[in-house]
Amino acid sequence: KNQAPATKRPRPSSPPAGDVHTAVDTTPTPLDYSKLPAELHNVDFTRRITWGKFAPYLDSNNDSKVAPHLPLTPLDTPPVFTDTSPALCHYIHAIEKRARACTVHLKHGPVATPVFMPVGTKGSIKGVTTEEIVHESALANEIILANTYHLALQPSTSLLKDMGGLHSFMGWNRNILTDSGGFQMVSLLKFAEITEEGVTFENPYTPGKRMLLRPEDSIHHQNEIGSDIIMALDDVVSSVTVDEERFREATYRTLRWLDRCYQAHEFPEKQALFPIVQGGLDTSVAGLREQCLAGFRNRDDKVSGFAIGGLAGGESKDEFWKVVNQCCKALPDNKPRYLMGVGYPLDLVVCTALGVDMYDCVYPTRTARFGVALVPGAAPGTLRLKSHECSTDSRVVQQGCGCQACAGGISRARLHSLLKNGNCVAAQLLTQHNIAYMMALVRSMRQAILTGSFVDFVREFVNDQFRGKSNGGQDVPKWVKDALEETGINF
Repeated sequence: KNQAPATKRPRPSSPPAGDVHTAVDTTPTPLDYSKLPAELHNVDFTRRITWGKFAPYLDSNNDSKVAPHLPLTPLDTPPVFTDTSPALCHYIHAIEKRARACTVHLKHGPVATPVFMPVGTKGSIKGVTTEEIVHESALANEIILANTYHLALQPSTSLLKDMGGLHSFMGWNRNILTDSGGFQMVSLLKFAEITEEGVTFENPYTPGKRMLLRPEDSIHHQNEIGSDIIMALDDVVSSVTVDEERFREATYRTLRWLDRCYQAHEFPEKQALFPIVQGGLDTSVAGLREQCLAGFRNRDDKVSGFAIGGLAGGESKDEFWKVVNQCCKALPDNKPRYLMGVGYPLDLVVCTALGVDMYDCVYPTRTARFGVALVPGAAPGTLRLKSHECSTDSRVVQQGCGCQACAGGISRARLHSLLKNGNCVAAQLLTQHNIAYMMALVRSMRQAILTGSFVDFVREFVNDQFRGKSNGGQDVPKWVKDALEETGINF
């Protein structure tokens, strides 16, 4: 009886005659994942996104002022791992124009860049043993790539963990980089269903069985694999897709998934995490690539390096080099830059000039299994050993090459005969040769940068492939000229 008198609530008025009274829908409005993330609302997109830049780039705060010179580290400097990058130490030893000679120190040893990583999708490179990669000087490499999606299916990452990780499983005491499984959204799109939660694949080995790969799952698998560099799961769209809204959704989702990957990462002290720049072919000011880069800039302290993704899917070469150029001009100079899925020798030379450090591709090993060797000389720089011209050719594939076939004097005619008879030895020998060719190429580029002769190296390489129509060859493609001129290398 001591309570205050209750306030009478006004009775709701009746709807006017003829109106239909409807209940208010309290269902939460679904998030619109195609809208610019709130974190980017205050970004000045009238200016190009850059951060952590040094000469020869312009100062990011003053477009008329060149940035300070990049601090260089002497060769053979011992690595210093820090609290912000406990699994990777990146030293830059020399630059020429925009090309860099670096050392990426990881938990299984140093990696000299520029570097090409042979692809061992399921933990082995087809046609080459681990011992050959380790002990054959012509093939020797410090890092290879393996694929999380395929290893999760067979033999399973839980088995790899029980066996001491992929290094122990394959007898490899050097570095491993694992892809996140994102590329399979393109290569296995007909088997995939992509949502905000993750991507669900139909198991290609077991009909009717499905596999959900969320960002957390991708990182968990890579933690069990024990790779030295792990990739964040990104939403990948084929570069030739004509669907702007799908690219927009994928770009913003890549940022959200990176946050989930970072939170799920159990071993940051042992495994370096790289995110992957997406955004299709939109390199415009305030475009999707710029927006993705702005999101990565906000997360720079959480990652040890960056990858450039979404390319090598059928886009034009002019579109290709412009995306690479944009990313190299934006990403910080103190961290490695990895261009995913690129392995044509000419592309490596051009993109190294643009500022890329790391590459991977199945092209050199896959083309070997079709009887094609990589060689110096006129474009496309290949030798088809199944051709009739090779059937009586007593020369080795490439004079001076250190691979088993060339160093051992195995003739083109012998390889032609083995291929025609379906002998797998030919594919093994050509796989070794093509890996040796790629290793020699990146070593030559590194040496040229260290000695200040990279510009001459590029001109010699390109002029060797494109000798001009007046000399019975091809003219230098316009995209090559344009890309190199962007770096200050003129033809």
